Amino acid sequence: MKKSKSSISQVKSYEEIGAFWDTHDLGDHWGKTRPVDFEINITSEETYCPLDNRLLLEVGKAARQQGISPRKLMESWIKEKLAKTKV
Repeated sequence: MKKSKSSISQVKSYEEIGAFWDTHDLGDHWGKTRPVDFEINITSEETYCPLDNRLLLEVGKAARQQGISPRKLMESWIKEKLAKTKV
C-alpha cells in the first residue's frame, strides 16, 4: 500500500478517504486536482429477466414463508432445475 492513497486528504485507507470526503467539499480543493485518463469496463455479473407481476407476487410469498429473499429463492429453484436436467 502506498504511503498516501490520496494526495488531497493525506490518508492511507479507502475508509479514511471516504470519511474525509464526507466532511469536505471538492470545490474547496479544486485547484489541487489534475486531469487523469482511465477506462471503465462496465460489465454486469447479473442479468435481469422480466417476470409476470402475479408470478413475482407468488414467488415473494413463498420466499417470505421460507425467510429468504425472492432472488435467493428463484436462484435456488433454477439451480435445482439445472442440476436435474444436466445442462
